[in-house]
Amino acid sequence: MRVVTRLTWSEEKSLEKMLGNVSLRLLYKSSVHGSDIHSMNNKCTHQGPTVTIIYVGNTILGVFMLGDHPEACDNLKRANPSFYFLFQKNNVTVMKTAVLETETKINSGRLVCYSSGQEVFSVHPSESSFSMVDSLRNTLGVYIRSGNKYSECEVFHVEGIRDDINYISKITGAAKHRNSLLVELGTYKPCVDFVSEIHILLLGPVGSGKSSFINSVKSVFQGRLTRQATVGSDVTSITEQYRIYPIKDGRGGKYLPFRLCDSMGLHEKEGIGLCMDDIPYILKGCVPDRYQLNPSRPITPNHPNFIASPSLKDRIHCVAYVLDINSINDLSSKMVAKFQQIQKEVLSCDIAYVLLLTKATNCGEFLQDNFSNMDKPITSQSQIMDASKMLNIPIYNTFMVENYTSEWELDPVKDTQILFVLRQMLRVTEDFFEDLP
Repeated sequence: MRVVTRLTWSEEKSLEKMLGNVSLRLLYKSSVHGSDIHSMNNKCTHQGPTVTIIYVGNTILGVFMLGDHPEACDNLKRANPSFYFLFQKNNVTVMKTAVLETETKINSGRLVCYSSGQEVFSVHPSESSFSMVDSLRNTLGVYIRSGNKYSECEVFHVEGIRDDINYISKITGAAKHRNSLLVELGTYKPCVDFVSEIHILLLGPVGSGKSSFINSVKSVFQGRLTRQATVGSDVTSITEQYRIYPIKDGRGGKYLPFRLCDSMGLHEKEGIGLCMDDIPYILKGCVPDRYQLNPSRPITPNHPNFIASPSLKDRIHCVAYVLDINSINDLSSKMVAKFQQIQKEVLSCDIAYVLLLTKATNCGEFLQDNFSNMDKPITSQSQIMDASKMLNIPIYNTFMVENYTSEWELDPVKDTQILFVLRQMLRVTEDFFEDLP
């Protein structure tokens, strides 16, 4: 009979991604193999890196250990770099992590983790109980008392671990930076009183990833993948309405003070895609949300829904030109001319602008190796230089991102990338506010 985990498919995949796109193989399940330390050791020793998890109500607590599982006959504490995590099963599954340099030992029938000589976490299989110090409990945000019973304990072998002494710092760097950016953006307020919400307009060819970026941002803040903006890759634009998307901080949370604006994709031929005559009105805030765009008939001041006297808070504050990084060299001269024409209008309206290069498939690996690179312009790729020169946009206002497209679960590295780009857009916009008369 095959022994299966109590983790859902979604939770298992999220954990595998958090651990660096590894695979998990179930070694021990207390309800099947026995609720005692000897049964656990018989299944788990000499297996390499492991993850031990316990189920407590709607909470899943776990510890990842990079070294071997300790043996019962070994009275020494073995240095074992590790980190702790939890899943909380409410309306949305949330993962939190804490990193500690710990040592592990089998002590009085318990699996015990020590940090600086202090016992920080332990599992007692024969009693189906656990203990945790207050500092770790507060870091994880779990409010279950030590000594509570758990319903199940499972131990997994982690396959696919890189041979790197900095492995733990790399795989937890994503979660650390992601959480920091979420807090920063969740408490963000515009630097000027006369604008309560930053409006960011995404402009680019059909299929460049405008709507996918909007969905990606909304997904990160929702804590689950959502696809509110319609996405497609047809030769004609899937988006036919001008849409202004608010961003909510979690399910039931507050609306954040920035909005992403989506429009019909640009096309090199006239009469297809976004009408160029609509763009000045969109930039000035004259076009209402859900306005039905027409490639051959632009909006006019006579339209019943035309906003005749928009205020500064209604206008576009930042334009993000969106290009597929793999198709930059395929842009026609007519398409480049359209971008240049739009850029002149953007500059005349005193609007901030950035260049967003999508479908950058190697960006996640670049960030995971060193998250300190996030604040540095990436100038090594020829496509980035070509796009920057083509549209006359400084390299420091050029960003790469890999949107969520066909995935089913969130990835902390990709989340970090998306949040970083959004934060930089807001910073560029605030720099422009400083120059407004």
